[in-house]
Formats: sequence, C-alpha cells, structure tokens
Amino acid sequence: MAALNEKKTCSQRMENFNRFVWNPDTGQLMGRTLINWVWISLYYVAFYIVMTGLFSLAIYSLMRTINPYTPDYQDRLKSPGVTLRPDVYGDGGLEIYYNVSDKNSWEKYVTTLHKFLSAYNTTAQHANINCTSDKYFFQKSFDGPNKTKHSCKFTSDMLENCSGLANSTFGFPEGKPCLIIKMNRIINFLPGNGTAPRVNCTAQDDFSPLELQYYPINGTFNLHYFPYYGKKAQPTYSNPLVAVKFLNITRNAEVTVVCRVIGTGITSDNPHDPYEGKVEFKMKIQD
Repeated sequence: MAALNEKKTCSQRMENFNRFVWNPDTGQLMGRTLINWVWISLYYVAFYIVMTGLFSLAIYSLMRTINPYTPDYQDRLKSPGVTLRPDVYGDGGLEIYYNVSDKNSWEKYVTTLHKFLSAYNTTAQHANINCTSDKYFFQKSFDGPNKTKHSCKFTSDMLENCSGLANSTFGFPEGKPCLIIKMNRIINFLPGNGTAPRVNCTAQDDFSPLELQYYPINGTFNLHYFPYYGKKAQPTYSNPLVAVKFLNITRNAEVTVVCRVIGTGITSDNPHDPYEGKVEFKMKIQD
C-alpha cells in the first residue's frame, strides 16, 4: 500500500512525459504511430477543404442573388426624413439661438453652412451634368463615367441670396438668417407624383405668420433629381436643397418653426418619427 501511494519525483515525471512524447520501444509519437498521425492529418485536411468549399459556394450563391445597386430589403421609411442645416442640437432638440450684436453667438452657424455648402461648389459638382427638364430623370442604362448613372448638378449659387456668395454671413447679423432644408435619399423614390415637392415653413403657437423667401423659387425640389439609384450607381449624387430666409422673426422670443416637405407620397404625421417629412426647430434672435 505504501508503494502505491509513493509520490514520483520530478525527474520521474519528466521521464514519463518524454516517453509519452516519443516512445522508442513502440515508435509512437504522443500515443500514436506515424501512420496513424498521417491518416488523422489527411482526414482533417480533407474535412476543412470540404467545409471551406461549402462555405465559399454558399457565399458565392448568395452574392449572385444580390443586386449590387438596390437592396433586396429596405428597412428605411417609405417617406423621406428631413434635416436642417445648421444642425445644432440643444436640450430641447434643434435650436438656433443667437444675438445679432454678438458675433461669437452666430459665427458657428455661418461656419457650419459654409462647410456644408462646400460640397455644392462648382469644383465639387464638376462630374455632374446640367439638367434642365422638370421631369423625373429615368436612366435605364449606365452611360456615366466608369459605368455609372449620371447625376444632376446642384450648385450653391442656385440658392441665390442664401448661397453664401453674395452675403457670406447668410443674413445672421441682420436678424434675417438663411437655413437650409435637405430631404434624405431613398432609392427609386419618386416624390410628388409628377409635381415637384415643395418646402413650407410655419410658426407654431400664437406668433404672426412668417415672412419667408424660398430658394430656389417656390422652395421646390426639382423632379430631375429623382429617382436616386444608390451610391454605387450614382457616386457623385448630391441631394437637392431648399434654403429658407426668415425675414420677420419676432425678436427676444422663442419661436417654434416646422418646415414640411409637401408632396404626394411624403407624410409628416408619423408620431414615432418626428423627422419624417418635416423638421421642427426652435429659433430665438436677441438684440
């Protein structure tokens, strides 16, 4: 019994381990002969080759069924979202608060607008084409550069008095600021049912009707910017814009403004998404 319970020394343990790794009497390596290791290795090589082949075949079959230009399933809204520039968020959402006599209070808005519109200068839009039709721009073939579809130009000068060209401060020091409305992209979306959708901004609460100027004229998104075919098909596409110049905002009072895109197929009453078809923001201009 004492012999059974006798502990092995460290050298004995190492000797046993070495014998397990290589047994010269039986020619076994870690308990298996060389031919056994060859068969096991061949089995796993064949197994992983088959698994890799099946996985590659599955991926290839999946990729063959995917349209590279249009998603098979789109979880985006059927009606586009609407965004505002400058997009400065406060505790209560989008807020445009500034003092006309304090340059530091409105300079950030001007900088944001200039940065945003830099993608709409003539240099940035050089790859796009001039479109003059007021109808949808359908394209069945890929006639653009590198087998893409053409995109219509939208340059900042189309925003006229709100382009930042004639007035680099966008009217902020005068208390008549320009804000820019952008409608988000949806692939193959045709807004307006043949009539250009337009922007309409109103003041909530009991404030007097807003006096506004829209650019382009009538605040419309021209139909030739639609449909959008996706980033791969139209890599140089730029969203059309509408600029709104506010001429009579009540001073020293917070005004809640809602800008809606009006057109067939565009809804703005979704209680679960406050930016579907419209954008709401607060504005306060102080003397």
